[in-house]
Amino acid sequence: MEIKDKKFIEESFPVKEVSEISAKEKNIRHGHISTLHIWWARRPLASSRATSYAALIPAPKTPEEWEKRRQFIIELSKWENSLNPNIIGKARKDILEANGGKPPKVLDPFSGGGSIPLEALRLGCEAHAVEYNPVATLILKCTLEYPQKFGQPKEIEQDWGLLKSKLSNPLLEDVKKWGNWVLEEAKKEIGRFYPKDEDGSIPVGYIWARTIPCQNPSCNAEIPLMRQFWLAKKKNKKVALYPYVDGKEVKFKIVGDGYEKMPEDFDPSKGTVSRAIATCPVCGFTIDANTTRKLFQEGKAGQRMVAVVSHYPNRQGKTYRLAIEKDMEIFKEAEKYLEEKREKIKDEWGIDPVPDEEIIKKCHEVDRMPMYGMLKWGDLFNPRQKLALITFTEKIRQAYKKMIEEGYDEEYAKAVVGYLGLGVNRLATYLANLVRWRGDALSFERIFDRQALGMVWDYGEVNPFSDSRGRWDLEPMIETISHLTQIPPVELEGPVIPKVTQASATELPYPDNYFDAVFTDPPYYDNVPYSYLSDFFYVWLKRSIGDLYPELFMTPLTPKTKEIVAYSHQKGGFEAGKKYFEEILKKAFKEAARVLKPDGIATIVYTHKSTSGWETLIN
Repeated sequence: MEIKDKKFIEESFPVKEVSEISAKEKNIRHGHISTLHIWWARRPLASSRATSYAALIPAPKTPEEWEKRRQFIIELSKWENSLNPNIIGKARKDILEANGGKPPKVLDPFSGGGSIPLEALRLGCEAHAVEYNPVATLILKCTLEYPQKFGQPKEIEQDWGLLKSKLSNPLLEDVKKWGNWVLEEAKKEIGRFYPKDEDGSIPVGYIWARTIPCQNPSCNAEIPLMRQFWLAKKKNKKVALYPYVDGKEVKFKIVGDGYEKMPEDFDPSKGTVSRAIATCPVCGFTIDANTTRKLFQEGKAGQRMVAVVSHYPNRQGKTYRLAIEKDMEIFKEAEKYLEEKREKIKDEWGIDPVPDEEIIKKCHEVDRMPMYGMLKWGDLFNPRQKLALITFTEKIRQAYKKMIEEGYDEEYAKAVVGYLGLGVNRLATYLANLVRWRGDALSFERIFDRQALGMVWDYGEVNPFSDSRGRWDLEPMIETISHLTQIPPVELEGPVIPKVTQASATELPYPDNYFDAVFTDPPYYDNVPYSYLSDFFYVWLKRSIGDLYPELFMTPLTPKTKEIVAYSHQKGGFEAGKKYFEEILKKAFKEAARVLKPDGIATIVYTHKSTSGWETLIN
């Protein structure tokens, strides 16, 4: 067997520079795939692009060539050059030359959020993405397949006097058009449950406190559980909720700049609860963490709307007021309407529109929820949030039907509503009762700011029809689709569409010696429990677009049996989980070797803080 010449990456790589560029990528929002949908531990595009290029071109023959290539790789990895026709064109030309004039076939068997196959596509390769998780598979279709298949800008005939035609991007326009249709239809139906205030201001959201009864027998007051009381904590504006006791009741005032004076001895950063240990503001009694959890599990916890955050159109800044009886009346009306709508849809869909699938207790990153009595995925949303999400979900199903009635191609319509399904997921990350109000940022922070679901005592309920963060807003997604559709197609007797397949990395649906390269970033032990976290999204996708993707959404929750992760809950604890992970990963590497040509190249990306992780992988 003849071994081809060494590749550039085998001799050298500008690690420091590409690492610095990759680190900056976290701050890029416009057009970046991270804004399409959350996926955990997604690789930076910069390093994926640079390593793929360096692995596909030959090693340099002279020091001058080495320096030239090195500088080119640094330029290539910059985000601002990701659509630069000269730089991307040169990279594609270099790779074609190195591969005998044919686009190399590249596989990522652990595709996840899609960084590696996307960059292989950008570099002119025939990209193949394999992924076990159905949520990630759909994200990959929307990242790789649909923009190339349906989003290439077309010239359409239009008479503009001297200019006879203009460019159009049908995919972009239809996602925008039907996204707006969904918003307007939802607003017509449930907009009344998010009314404007009498002074014309629009509620951005509502701040709730979960409550438990004080366990001091002589007190029994209702304790509002709040980790802190800040509403605005900016240099030039400090506003807080001030709790005071009236008889056996905890009431609130708004104090600070523009409101009543803040009492001097009041520290808004000290709340009534920390690490599940609660203190009663009425009698000072302390409730330990286990008792707090027990009260939640026994259904003795409640919730109370405390404040409303509003915004005046065309005016900067937010205003705050205490929640009043009318706010609660409207909320209760929404709750009543939810029950009617839920029953009606249940009959229509043959499934409860509110996710009734159980949260699996075995996984530490999601078991906080069952610990507090939230046993089903639907428990992560209050009644008005449930109503909003099932309404948007229903409108997406109706949008698909309407598109078919209007004569749209079925596959194309399925692609368009695929993006809208991701839009509901995006909305669900803001419309959950685990969303925090951030006084330092004056906005709501979506869930999954880390790779776990943590308990939130005082939560923010976002208004999906406002003009602030957390609303139904497909603009970031539109910008990403726009970026993805500008990547020129790979040509091989016509455009080559990237192939996305849901399969296990241990059973690849490809013949032996098929690929020129395997570039991948395998999972790291128990670093991210992808399947358990992605159940949050899976249950909503199943309801919005599951009928159109039966092959992805036929199981109650995401499949877990073949997931290559080292969970310590497997029989035998972490050691057994570790052993399982290593054996299955070895099997996946054997599969990758089987489908790789004898002279092909494999690049394994592995970022783990422990050297033992590296060592095991190399062994």
